Amino acid sequence: MNNPIKQLTRSAERMHTRIDWLDSRHSFSFGSHYDPERMGFGPLRVVNDDRVAPGGGFPPHPHRDMEIVSIVLEGELEHRDSLGNGGIIQAGELQYMSAGSGVRHSEFNPSKDKPVHFLQIWIEPSAKGLEPRYADQPIIGEQVNQWRLILSSDGRDGAMAIRQDLELRTVQLTAGASIKYRPASVDRGLWLFVLAGKITVAAEALSEGDSLALTGLDKLELRQSGQDVSKILLFDLPITSG
Repeated sequence: MNNPIKQLTRSAERMHTRIDWLDSRHSFSFGSHYDPERMGFGPLRVVNDDRVAPGGGFPPHPHRDMEIVSIVLEGELEHRDSLGNGGIIQAGELQYMSAGSGVRHSEFNPSKDKPVHFLQIWIEPSAKGLEPRYADQPIIGEQVNQWRLILSSDGRDGAMAIRQDLELRTVQLTAGASIKYRPASVDRGLWLFVLAGKITVAAEALSEGDSLALTGLDKLELRQSGQDVSKILLFDLPITSG
Protein backbone atom coordinates (compact mmCIF):
# COMPACT_ATOMS: atom_id res chain seq x y z
CA MET A 1 0.00 0.00 0.00
CA ASN A 2 1.23 3.49 -0.80
CA ASN A 3 1.16 6.27 1.78
CA PRO A 4 -2.45 7.45 1.46
CA ILE A 5 -3.72 10.98 1.89
CA LYS A 6 -6.77 11.01 4.15
CA GLN A 7 -9.45 13.59 4.89
CA LEU A 8 -11.84 12.58 7.66
CA THR A 9 -15.12 14.41 8.29
CA ARG A 10 -17.06 13.43 11.39
CA SER A 11 -20.84 13.45 11.27
CA ALA A 12 -21.03 16.32 13.77
CA GLU A 13 -18.59 18.38 11.66
CA ARG A 14 -20.92 18.44 8.67
CA MET A 15 -22.56 21.75 7.83
CA HIS A 16 -26.17 21.97 8.99
CA THR A 17 -29.36 23.49 7.59
CA ARG A 18 -32.45 23.45 9.80
CA ILE A 19 -35.78 25.04 8.85
CA ASP A 20 -39.34 24.13 9.74
CA TRP A 21 -39.66 21.24 7.24
CA LEU A 22 -36.01 20.34 6.55
CA ASP A 23 -33.11 18.98 8.60
CA SER A 24 -30.09 18.59 6.31
CA ARG A 25 -26.43 17.74 6.93
CA HIS A 26 -23.93 18.67 4.21
CA SER A 27 -20.66 16.78 3.76
CA PHE A 28 -19.48 19.48 1.32
CA SER A 29 -20.14 23.21 0.90
CA PHE A 30 -23.74 23.85 -0.09
CA GLY A 31 -25.97 26.90 -0.41
CA SER A 32 -25.02 29.49 2.19
CA HIS A 33 -22.59 27.05 3.82
CA TYR A 34 -19.08 27.60 2.52
CA ASP A 35 -15.84 25.92 3.52
CA PRO A 36 -12.95 26.29 1.02
CA GLU A 37 -11.50 23.02 2.33
CA ARG A 38 -14.73 21.13 1.55
CA MET A 39 -15.73 22.04 -1.99
CA GLY A 40 -16.08 18.44 -3.15
CA PHE A 41 -13.86 15.52 -4.06
CA GLY A 42 -13.06 15.15 -7.75
CA PRO A 43 -16.39 15.34 -9.62
CA LEU A 44 -18.34 14.61 -6.41
CA ARG A 45 -19.75 18.00 -5.40
CA VAL A 46 -22.67 17.46 -3.00
CA VAL A 47 -23.69 14.79 -0.49
CA ASN A 48 -26.67 16.02 1.50
CA ASP A 49 -28.23 13.88 4.22
CA ASP A 50 -31.82 15.17 4.13
CA ARG A 51 -34.78 14.61 6.42
CA VAL A 52 -38.01 16.21 5.20
CA ALA A 53 -41.10 16.53 7.39
CA PRO A 54 -44.50 15.22 6.24
CA GLY A 55 -45.87 17.41 3.45
CA GLY A 56 -42.62 19.39 3.17
CA GLY A 57 -40.33 19.64 0.20
CA PHE A 58 -38.40 21.55 -2.41
CA PRO A 59 -40.60 23.55 -4.84
CA PRO A 60 -39.74 23.64 -8.57
CA HIS A 61 -36.18 24.85 -9.16
CA PRO A 62 -33.67 24.62 -12.03
CA HIS A 63 -30.53 22.53 -12.51
CA ARG A 64 -28.00 22.42 -15.31
CA ASP A 65 -24.97 20.23 -16.09
CA MET A 66 -25.17 18.08 -12.99
CA GLU A 67 -25.80 14.37 -12.35
CA ILE A 68 -28.25 14.23 -9.43
CA VAL A 69 -28.81 10.99 -7.54
CA SER A 70 -31.23 10.49 -4.65
CA ILE A 71 -31.17 7.36 -2.49
CA VAL A 72 -34.24 7.01 -0.28
CA LEU A 73 -33.36 5.45 3.08
CA GLU A 74 -36.70 5.76 4.90
CA GLY A 75 -40.15 6.92 3.80
CA GLU A 76 -41.16 8.13 0.33
CA LEU A 77 -40.01 10.93 -1.98
CA GLU A 78 -42.20 12.38 -4.73
CA HIS A 79 -40.44 13.72 -7.83
CA ARG A 80 -41.81 15.84 -10.70
CA ASP A 81 -39.85 17.56 -13.45
CA SER A 82 -40.15 19.63 -16.62
CA LEU A 83 -39.43 16.54 -18.74
CA GLY A 84 -42.81 15.14 -17.71
CA ASN A 85 -41.43 12.58 -15.27
CA GLY A 86 -43.18 12.05 -11.98
CA GLY A 87 -43.65 9.43 -9.34
CA ILE A 88 -42.96 8.32 -5.80
CA ILE A 89 -39.61 6.80 -4.91
CA GLN A 90 -39.74 4.28 -2.07
CA ALA A 91 -37.17 3.40 0.57
CA GLY A 92 -34.47 1.25 -1.01
CA GLU A 93 -34.82 2.90 -4.42
CA LEU A 94 -32.43 5.11 -6.35
CA GLN A 95 -33.45 8.07 -8.51
CA TYR A 96 -31.21 9.57 -11.20
CA MET A 97 -31.65 12.83 -13.09
CA SER A 98 -29.06 14.12 -15.54
CA ALA A 99 -29.80 17.85 -15.73
CA GLY A 100 -27.78 18.33 -18.92
CA SER A 101 -28.78 21.44 -20.86
CA GLY A 102 -31.36 22.32 -18.22
CA VAL A 103 -34.33 20.95 -16.29
CA ARG A 104 -36.66 22.04 -13.49
CA HIS A 105 -37.86 19.65 -10.82
CA SER A 106 -39.51 19.45 -7.42
CA GLU A 107 -39.16 16.97 -4.57
CA PHE A 108 -41.71 16.52 -1.81
CA ASN A 109 -42.59 14.17 1.00
CA PRO A 110 -46.06 12.91 0.01
CA SER A 111 -46.80 11.42 3.44
CA LYS A 112 -49.13 13.17 5.87
CA ASP A 113 -47.54 11.65 8.96
CA LYS A 114 -44.10 10.16 8.21
CA PRO A 115 -40.80 11.94 7.46
CA VAL A 116 -38.61 10.95 4.53
CA HIS A 117 -34.87 10.40 4.91
CA PHE A 118 -32.73 10.40 1.78
CA LEU A 119 -29.28 11.18 0.47
CA GLN A 120 -28.96 13.59 -2.42
CA ILE A 121 -25.73 13.37 -4.38
CA TRP A 122 -24.51 15.79 -7.06
CA ILE A 123 -21.81 14.71 -9.51
CA GLU A 124 -20.28 16.86 -12.24
CA PRO A 125 -20.78 15.18 -15.65
CA SER A 126 -17.94 14.42 -18.04
CA ALA A 127 -19.51 16.71 -20.68
CA LYS A 128 -21.81 19.74 -20.58
CA GLY A 129 -24.95 20.67 -22.48
CA LEU A 130 -26.17 17.10 -22.96
CA GLU A 131 -29.82 16.15 -23.33
CA PRO A 132 -31.49 15.81 -19.90
CA ARG A 133 -32.62 12.35 -18.84
CA TYR A 134 -34.26 10.60 -15.89
CA ALA A 135 -34.47 7.08 -14.46
CA ASP A 136 -35.21 5.30 -11.20
CA GLN A 137 -34.73 1.75 -10.00
CA PRO A 138 -34.58 -0.32 -6.82
CA ILE A 139 -31.22 -1.11 -5.29
CA ILE A 140 -31.82 -4.80 -5.89
CA GLY A 141 -31.22 -6.99 -2.87
CA GLU A 142 -29.32 -6.18 0.28
CA GLN A 143 -25.74 -7.23 -0.39
CA VAL A 144 -24.43 -8.82 2.81
CA ASN A 145 -20.63 -8.84 3.07
CA GLN A 146 -20.36 -8.31 -0.71
CA TRP A 147 -20.03 -5.14 -2.74
CA ARG A 148 -22.95 -4.15 -4.96
CA LEU A 149 -22.33 -1.73 -7.83
CA ILE A 150 -25.19 0.80 -8.04
CA LEU A 151 -23.72 3.58 -10.24
CA SER A 152 -21.22 3.39 -13.10
CA SER A 153 -20.46 5.01 -16.44
CA ASP A 154 -21.34 1.84 -18.38
CA GLY A 155 -24.33 0.56 -16.39
CA ARG A 156 -22.88 -2.93 -16.00
CA ASP A 157 -24.13 -5.49 -13.49
CA GLY A 158 -27.49 -3.74 -13.17
CA ALA A 159 -26.01 -0.42 -12.05
CA MET A 160 -27.54 2.91 -13.06
CA ALA A 161 -25.53 4.41 -15.94
CA ILE A 162 -24.33 7.97 -15.32
CA ARG A 163 -22.34 10.49 -17.35
CA GLN A 164 -19.09 10.37 -15.40
CA ASP A 165 -16.24 7.92 -14.89
CA LEU A 166 -17.40 7.20 -11.35
CA GLU A 167 -18.49 4.03 -9.59
CA LEU A 168 -20.62 3.83 -6.46
CA ARG A 169 -20.88 0.64 -4.43
CA THR A 170 -22.78 -0.29 -1.31
CA VAL A 171 -22.41 -3.10 1.21
CA GLN A 172 -23.87 -4.32 4.48
CA LEU A 173 -21.33 -5.77 6.91
CA THR A 174 -22.48 -8.12 9.64
CA ALA A 175 -20.87 -8.21 13.09
CA GLY A 176 -17.13 -8.83 12.84
CA ALA A 177 -17.13 -9.11 9.03
CA SER A 178 -14.56 -7.49 6.77
CA ILE A 179 -14.37 -6.71 3.07
CA LYS A 180 -11.62 -5.59 0.71
CA TYR A 181 -11.66 -3.24 -2.25
CA ARG A 182 -9.04 -2.58 -4.90
CA PRO A 183 -9.38 0.51 -7.14
CA ALA A 184 -8.44 0.22 -10.80
CA SER A 185 -5.57 2.67 -10.25
CA VAL A 186 -3.81 4.40 -7.36
CA ASP A 187 -4.46 7.62 -9.29
CA ARG A 188 -8.15 7.41 -8.45
CA GLY A 189 -9.80 8.65 -5.27
CA LEU A 190 -12.05 6.81 -2.84
CA TRP A 191 -14.76 8.53 -0.79
CA LEU A 192 -16.48 6.46 1.86
CA PHE A 193 -19.69 7.32 3.76
CA VAL A 194 -21.16 5.37 6.67
CA LEU A 195 -24.93 5.05 6.39
CA ALA A 196 -25.32 3.05 9.59
CA GLY A 197 -23.23 1.24 12.19
CA LYS A 198 -19.50 1.35 12.84
CA ILE A 199 -16.44 0.31 10.85
CA THR A 200 -12.67 0.57 10.95
CA VAL A 201 -10.86 1.53 7.74
CA ALA A 202 -7.39 2.95 6.99
CA ALA A 203 -6.66 3.05 10.75
CA GLU A 204 -9.74 5.21 11.37
CA ALA A 205 -12.84 4.30 13.39
CA LEU A 206 -15.97 5.57 11.62
CA SER A 207 -19.61 5.81 12.72
CA GLU A 208 -22.90 6.78 11.08
CA GLY A 209 -22.61 10.02 9.11
CA ASP A 210 -18.79 10.01 9.05
CA SER A 211 -16.96 10.20 5.72
CA LEU A 212 -13.39 9.52 4.66
CA ALA A 213 -11.67 10.71 1.47
CA LEU A 214 -8.63 8.70 0.40
CA THR A 215 -6.08 9.03 -2.38
CA GLY A 216 -2.95 7.05 -3.26
CA LEU A 217 -4.33 3.64 -2.27
CA ASP A 218 -3.89 0.40 -4.16
CA LYS A 219 -6.18 -1.53 -1.81
CA LEU A 220 -8.54 -0.98 1.08
CA GLU A 221 -9.99 -3.14 3.84
CA LEU A 222 -13.09 -2.32 5.86
CA ARG A 223 -13.92 -4.12 9.09
CA GLN A 224 -17.24 -4.01 10.91
CA SER A 225 -16.62 -2.96 14.51
CA GLY A 226 -20.02 -2.77 16.20
CA GLN A 227 -22.76 -5.14 17.26
CA ASP A 228 -25.26 -4.03 14.62
CA VAL A 229 -25.09 -4.31 10.84
CA SER A 230 -23.04 -1.55 9.21
CA LYS A 231 -24.06 -0.01 5.88
CA ILE A 232 -21.51 1.77 3.71
CA LEU A 233 -21.29 3.69 0.43
CA LEU A 234 -17.97 3.72 -1.45
CA PHE A 235 -17.27 6.08 -4.37
CA ASP A 236 -14.38 5.28 -6.75
CA LEU A 237 -13.73 8.34 -8.90
CA PRO A 238 -11.19 10.42 -10.80
CA ILE A 239 -9.43 12.97 -8.62
CA THR A 240 -10.13 15.74 -11.11
CA SER A 241 -13.48 16.12 -12.85
CA GLY A 242 -14.04 16.12 -16.56
